[in-house]
Amino acid sequence: MPRLYISLASLVAGSLLTLSFAPFDFWPLGLLSLALFAWLNLYAAGRRQLPGRSTLWLAFCFGLGLFVSGASWVYVSITQFGGSSVVLGVALTGAFAAIMALLFALPFFFLGHFTDHRLSFALAFAALWFLSEWLRSWLFTGFPWLFSGYGHVHTWLSGWAPVVSVYGMGLLLALTAATAALLVSGRLRPLRYRADAALLTAVLAIWPLGALLSQVPWTQAAGKPLSVGLVQANIPQEKKWLPAFRGETIDRYQEATRNLSGQGVDVIVWPEAALPLLYHQAPNLMQALQRNAEQSGIDLISGLLYDREASSEESRAHRVVYNSAAVFGRTPQVYHKRHLVPFGEYVPLENWIRGTIEFFDLPTSFIRSGPDKQQPLNAGDATWAPLICYEIVYPSLVADSALNAQVLLTISNDAWFGDSIGPLQHMQMAQMRALETGRYLVRGTNTGVTAIVDPHGRITQRLPQFERATLVGRVTAMQGVTPFMLAGITLPFALALPMLAIGLALRHKPTPDQDTKLTAKR
Repeated sequence: MPRLYISLASLVAGSLLTLSFAPFDFWPLGLLSLALFAWLNLYAAGRRQLPGRSTLWLAFCFGLGLFVSGASWVYVSITQFGGSSVVLGVALTGAFAAIMALLFALPFFFLGHFTDHRLSFALAFAALWFLSEWLRSWLFTGFPWLFSGYGHVHTWLSGWAPVVSVYGMGLLLALTAATAALLVSGRLRPLRYRADAALLTAVLAIWPLGALLSQVPWTQAAGKPLSVGLVQANIPQEKKWLPAFRGETIDRYQEATRNLSGQGVDVIVWPEAALPLLYHQAPNLMQALQRNAEQSGIDLISGLLYDREASSEESRAHRVVYNSAAVFGRTPQVYHKRHLVPFGEYVPLENWIRGTIEFFDLPTSFIRSGPDKQQPLNAGDATWAPLICYEIVYPSLVADSALNAQVLLTISNDAWFGDSIGPLQHMQMAQMRALETGRYLVRGTNTGVTAIVDPHGRITQRLPQFERATLVGRVTAMQGVTPFMLAGITLPFALALPMLAIGLALRHKPTPDQDTKLTAKR
């Protein structure tokens, strides 16, 4: 097989992984994607058709296929709402996909050292896959999107989520895929060799064990169910920050809130940056929201931009602005977003690139990050872990926040993604966070997906996208912790590092076939 065909096959394999995520949700293609990627590495190594860095190149091709297909919504954000031309949008989206593909590929540079021994290859492939996903969760602020485990939020593998999180699920999936590739290539012979049989047995046990783990009650109800009302105002993104549309925006939220107040709800949730005003620009409105919440006995949680005076060393018009979530009611509180979106909320290398194109000068690209340690919000006799937009995709951040909270709350404005697959992928990642923490999750958005998720990651109620509507649902405050909440990323590392060490120990050990050939020569 020529090198070009192998590269194209790896590109296709990466694209297949996207089909395992929302909205397609065909999880077998995720397993096939990883298995094909593993098989291509075995094939290239066996034929010696590619240079020594072939594994890095194949991984880059796989990553390029994954990010071009799975993160295509970046193009929508850049062109539809970032004011860029089609040509510039394609160029920027392609550059983003290429950078992410390179980050994905870096750990696989070492995979070529493990292809000579079948067991070494299976263990190393899984460990390097985990390291690849972990690496891009934090490097350059991280982009923990399109992790392979997300396609298994409803399969037997999901039982592992509260134990090893989506990171560990990816590792187990990669081990399954590598084993399948070895079987297809004829290099794994479980009927002939005990070590091969042991590997196959262990891999086959992963899935039913996950089904058993899904029955473990890691967390328990801590009180009576709460009634929650969610407002999806469906404000067009192109009008959201226009001064002429402010009155309409405020009217939509206030009207929906009055309607929900008559339905016996305990808490009402408005989405991220619901009000197109800075907190201290509208003192009368903020006082009215507080007064209404106190009089009705219904706590209101709203996303808003919270401003304060800057110190002499701080910049941008002498004010500091946070992307925040505020509680109006019995216990007024404010949470400031900690993990910001590059270009959407701040501009990297601001002094050099701000203003060069419209996309590098978006209306909210002047946000500051909040303190790392913040208290949960109190509303409706429950404690809530607030996560604003992008924060929900960081497993460790959510797990840490959930330690002192009973309900997960994520508010977002996914109008930036338009009518693309982005909002549905975002929703699926929120479902995984509910699974990992054993908590109900409430998700309030401007245009969708607005939903309530139970501790098993199942959507119990949701609103249609791009409709002005309200949702009333019930959640239960949960207590207790999952293993992932306690140990964090330590548990996936506790699996991956020994696997990599064993793979290193085995990589120069002769296989049974090689032993037989040496004996025959003697």
